[in-house]
Amino acid sequence: MRADDSAIAPERVAARRGAVLAALGVASFSFTFPATSWALEGFGPWTTTALRCALAGLVAAAVLKGTGAHLPGKRHIPGLLVVALGCVVAFPLLTSLALQTTSTGNAAVIIGLLPMSTAVVSSLWSRSWPPGVFWAAAAVGAAAVAGFTAVRTGGAPGPGDLYLFAALVLCAAGYAAGGRLSAHMPGWQVIAWALVLSLPVMVPTAAVALALEPVALAPVPIAGLAYLALISQFGGFAAWYRGMALIGVARASQFQLAQPLLTLVWALLVLGEAVSAWAPVTALVVLACIAVTQRAARRRAAPAAQTAPGGTREGSPLDAASKSR
Repeated sequence: MRADDSAIAPERVAARRGAVLAALGVASFSFTFPATSWALEGFGPWTTTALRCALAGLVAAAVLKGTGAHLPGKRHIPGLLVVALGCVVAFPLLTSLALQTTSTGNAAVIIGLLPMSTAVVSSLWSRSWPPGVFWAAAAVGAAAVAGFTAVRTGGAPGPGDLYLFAALVLCAAGYAAGGRLSAHMPGWQVIAWALVLSLPVMVPTAAVALALEPVALAPVPIAGLAYLALISQFGGFAAWYRGMALIGVARASQFQLAQPLLTLVWALLVLGEAVSAWAPVTALVVLACIAVTQRAARRRAAPAAQTAPGGTREGSPLDAASKSR
């Protein structure tokens, strides 16, 4: 085997592992809206948000202590606060409020726009722009998903639209910040520390919300809340941020183009919502766009990787993986 091949092989392995983890994170997130609908059957929106974050934060604190994780450096605190604001507090609360006035299918529109928003925020933050074909394919995929969900729901704007738009912007910032932090610490620690940082706010909020909002304990809402706390708020993020560390924020974000379709499948199977006949067509468009964006990002990374000693470069998937170990 040539030296160049031996240098490139680990990067390919890291990229494949990152793609699998990013896809696993997206699959976990795809059930978030149906699980939220379940939770809202027994809890109010503020209670659902506060309890899911508080429970996930307590689990995260126990895992951090059990693994002997080091405290994050002071330079990482601002990024963790962005993750806490966008992904731990704002997105769960705003989407819970939105799902009181809109359907799961309509809310899924936000997921179609989230990859583009995450890539834009990340690119502005790092001042590194993927090639034009990347943006063109991402735009087509996002438009296909948004158009599909808009047609399915009739495209009529409702009071939940403003909640969803705000959630989109804040979650994209949280995703981008978490992706950058995952180059310096394990992905699960990024979301774990963000959850711990949110505990001083979310625990008292949960207590107040429980006192003010009605509660109807039953297996379905409890199951929904458990999924939100353990998977949507913690386990899924651990896989997601690790995947972004290995393949980059912009590339990983494009896997989310498939998330609305997965959410619609869950909505059909779990909530009994009808699925449009356009679903297979949209799925093919989305998969094609994901393939194009992945190829475009790899072509851009390959020449730069070959110019550095050992075939790696700052910011490459292999470099990010080495930093997070």
